[in-house]
Amino acid sequence: MEKVRFKPFSIEVQGRLVDFERPAVMGILNVTPDSFYDGGRHNGPEALVDHARKLIAEGADMVDIGVVSSRPGAQLLPPDVEAERLAEAVRLVRQALPDAILSVDTCYSLPALKAIEAGADIVNDISGGQFDDRMFQTVASLQVPYILMHNRALPSEMQQHTGYDDIIDDLTKYFSAKLDSLYRLGVKDVWIDPGFGFAKTVEENYELLDRLDELTTLFREPLLTALSRKSMIYKRLGTTPEEALTGTIALDAVALVKGSRLLRVHDPKPALETIKLLSI
Repeated sequence: MEKVRFKPFSIEVQGRLVDFERPAVMGILNVTPDSFYDGGRHNGPEALVDHARKLIAEGADMVDIGVVSSRPGAQLLPPDVEAERLAEAVRLVRQALPDAILSVDTCYSLPALKAIEAGADIVNDISGGQFDDRMFQTVASLQVPYILMHNRALPSEMQQHTGYDDIIDDLTKYFSAKLDSLYRLGVKDVWIDPGFGFAKTVEENYELLDRLDELTTLFREPLLTALSRKSMIYKRLGTTPEEALTGTIALDAVALVKGSRLLRVHDPKPALETIKLLSI
C-alpha cells in the first residue's frame, strides 16, 4: 500500500501555536438527551468530565462540546438557554483538563461568546453563519478559530433542502463567498466542513465523499470530515448507529486519502489508528 503523505497544518489556541504533522482527531462530547448516538449518556457533571477525559486518553487532540442535537428533525434551543448550558459544560471540562483544546458546537453568537469566555478555544458552526447574522463578527472579535460547515437549513427542515446540480460546484461557491466574508472581518484560522448528512441524501453524501479530493485541491483551509456513525453508514448497511463503527473507520480512511486533515469522531482510538496505518 502506498504511504499517504499528509499535509501539516497549525492552529493558534490559548496564545500558542499548535502544529499538526498528521491529521487531527476531534472527539465528540454531546451533552444533550436526544443526540442520535449518545444522547443522555454524558448529561451529569461527573459523566461529562469522565467522558472528556476518556476522549483525550484515547488519543483525541481536541474535544468538541455540544449541548444541542443537530440530527435531522431536531429543534434548536433558544440562544440564551444554550449559552448557559454550554458555558457550564465548558467550565467543567476546562477545570478538569486545563491544557486541552476545546471546541464548541453552536450556531449562535451568544453561546459562542459565553463558551469562549468560559474557556473554549474554537467555534464549530453547523450553519456557516446562516442562523445568526452576528456569528461571523463575533468570531472575528474573539479572534478564535472557526469551523465553517456547509448547510442549507435548520435541522428541523434540512432534509427538505437536498438536490444539487453539481454538489462540488455548489459547495465551492458556498465556501468561497463565506471565506471571503470571514477574512474581510479579520478571522485568521478557518477550517471547512462539507457537512455530511446536512441537507444531503445518502446518495449525495457518497458522491461528496467520492469527490472530496476536489475540495481539498481547491481550498487551502484544512478540511474537517464528520462521518462518525452517521445514517449514511448505518442506513446503507441496514444496521444502527451502535453498529456503525466499522463503517465509520472505512469511510474515515477514504476521507483521509482524499485530503481530510481533521476527523470528528465518537471513537478517537480507532480514528488515530487509521491515521497511523495510512502513514506506514
